[in-house]
Amino acid sequence: MIHNNMRKKMIQKLFYSLSLKHRIWLAFVILIMFGITATGSIAYLIASKEIQSNALKSSQDTVNQSAQIVNERLKNIGIAVRALMFSDPFKQVMTDAQNNDRSRYYKTWTALQAVFSQVKFNDSMIDSILIASPIGDYYHTSNVRNTSQSFYESDLYDHFKELKHGFWTKGHEDSFFMDKQPVISLVVEGVNDMGEIASDVYVVINIKEDDLLDLFMENLSTTDKQYYFIDSVGEAINLAHSANDHTLTKQPEFVRQLNEEMTGSFFYRDSRKEFLVNYSRLEVKEDWMIVGIQSRNDLLAKLNGIKKATSYVILGFMVLSLFIASHLSYLLLRPLFRLQKLMKRVEENDLSVRFESDYRDEVSQVGFRFNRMLDEIKQLINDVKLREKEKRKAEIKALSAQMDPHFFYNTLNTIYCKSVLGENKDASEMILALSQMFQLSLSGGRDLITLHDELDHVRKYLAIQQLSYEDLFVCHIDVQPEVLACMIPKIIVQPLVENSILHGFQDRMSGGEIHIYARVEENWLYVKVEDNGTGLQPESIKADIANPTTLKEGYALRNVYHRLQLYYGDRQRMEISSSDEGGACIELWIPRLGEGDDSNEAAG
Repeated sequence: MIHNNMRKKMIQKLFYSLSLKHRIWLAFVILIMFGITATGSIAYLIASKEIQSNALKSSQDTVNQSAQIVNERLKNIGIAVRALMFSDPFKQVMTDAQNNDRSRYYKTWTALQAVFSQVKFNDSMIDSILIASPIGDYYHTSNVRNTSQSFYESDLYDHFKELKHGFWTKGHEDSFFMDKQPVISLVVEGVNDMGEIASDVYVVINIKEDDLLDLFMENLSTTDKQYYFIDSVGEAINLAHSANDHTLTKQPEFVRQLNEEMTGSFFYRDSRKEFLVNYSRLEVKEDWMIVGIQSRNDLLAKLNGIKKATSYVILGFMVLSLFIASHLSYLLLRPLFRLQKLMKRVEENDLSVRFESDYRDEVSQVGFRFNRMLDEIKQLINDVKLREKEKRKAEIKALSAQMDPHFFYNTLNTIYCKSVLGENKDASEMILALSQMFQLSLSGGRDLITLHDELDHVRKYLAIQQLSYEDLFVCHIDVQPEVLACMIPKIIVQPLVENSILHGFQDRMSGGEIHIYARVEENWLYVKVEDNGTGLQPESIKADIANPTTLKEGYALRNVYHRLQLYYGDRQRMEISSSDEGGACIELWIPRLGEGDDSNEAAG
C-alpha cells in the first residue's frame, strides 16, 4: 500500500512538472491512441469473429458434404444389392439353396454373370461380389476365387451370426479372392421378392477402399487440415490409415464429444495445441463418421494477417497522432507562448511590449488585460518616480535647511557681546558675513551650485567662526581653478568644516588647521577636508551613519552622506578616516557636472 502511494505521488509529481504544452500533447496522444486502439481492437474482434464463424461453417459444410457423398454412394450400393436379389438368377439361387438342389448350379452361375457385370458397371467402386450358399459360391468370373477361404468359416460369417442382421465392415484385406485387395464389405442375408429369408444365403459386396477414399479425401486433404474416416470409438474405417491414425481420435474425451450429435464442431485442446474438429455421421451406418481436424492457429491464419495489418495501421496512426498532437498543441498554445515571451521582456524592465492578436478568444482576452495591466503599471511607475522625485527634493531642502542652531545662538551672542564691548567693526563684519551666508544658502532656490559659490559660503562661515574663536584655527583652501565651475549640492563642504571646528578643536585654544582640497579625477570631482584636531573613530561614525541615532556627534556627516545619496544614489562615495596628523579626514567623490547640466542627471 505504501509503495502504491509513493508510486502515485511520483507520477503526480512528474505530471505536475510537465509544461502546459506537454500536458496538452499528452492528453491528445492518449485520447487519439485510445480511440485508434479501441477502434482497431473492435474491428479486429468483429473481423475475427466473422472469419472464425465463416471458417467453422465452411469446414462443417465441407465435412457434411463429404459425408453426404459417401452416404449416397453406400446407399446406392445397398440399392444395387437389392436389385441383385430381385433378379431371376438370384431367385433361382434362393430356390436351389432351399431345396439343396445342385443340378442347376452352373447354369445359375452363368446367368448371374450378366447381373454381376451390370452391378459393377453401375458402381465402379465395387471390386467383387460373392454370393455364398450351402450348394456353392457365385461370383464374377473376372475375380479369381480363393477356394481356401470359405465364407462360412470367416470372421464375417461369425460377426453376422452375432449381429443377426446385415452390416458394413471396416477396411480389411479381401480373403475371398486371390488379389487380396483392401476393401470395405457389405454383408447381407439373401431374401426373395416376397421378403422371405433364405436359409444360409449371403451376399458380400466388396468396395475398393482406395476408390471410396478418393471419392472425398482427394478434394478434402490440404496442408493445414486432415480428414479421417472413423467409427464411434475412434478407430479408422479404412485399412490404410489404421496404422497411422491420428492420436486425437483415440482420446476418450475426444470420442465422447464426437458421440453427442449427428453433426457438429468443437474446439479440442490436447497437451500441445488447440484444434477445430468438425464431424458428420453417415446415415447408412451411424457409428461411422467423417472427421475434419484443423489446428486453430491454421484456422485463424487469416486473422493473424488481419491482426498484423491492424497493428501496423494502429502504429501508423499513433505516429501520425504524435505529429498531429505536437503541431496542434503548438497551434493552440502559440498565443500563450507569445504572451510568455512578452512577460519575460517585462521581467527585464521592458514595459513597452504589447500583446497583439486578431482573435478574440480567452487567451487573447488575457493578452489584452495584460496590455491594460502594463499601462497601469507604467502609469504607477511614473507616479512613483514623480513622487520620489518630489520627496527627494523635499528631503534635500529639509536637510539643506538643517543648520546647527547653536551656530546661530553663538554667533548672535558673539555679535551682542562685541556690540556691548564696543567692537562694532567686528560685529558689523559678523552681521554682514551671516547675511551673505543666508543669501548663499538660499541660492535662488537652486539645489546645485558651483564649487566657487560653495567655497564662498565656507569662507563666510569661517569668517564668523574666526571672529567667534579668535586665533583658534586657520583654514587653507587648495582648489584647482578648473574645478570651480563644477556643480555640487549646496552646503556640502561647510558641514565638514563645521565638524572640524566643533569636534576637532573643542579641546584646543589655538593651533588648529583645516585643509580643503578639490580636484578633478576623470569623471569625478574629488573633495577632501582634513584637520589636525582630536580626530574621530571612523568605524563608530560609519556605524552611526548606517544606523542613525539622536546623538549630536556625527550629525553633520550624516547630513552630508544622506544628501549625497538623495542626489546621486550609488554614484557617489564618502570615505571617513584619520588624517596623517591624527585629525579627521573626509573624502568625497561625486559625479563631475558642469554649470548648466541637468540636475536630474545628478539624481540618476
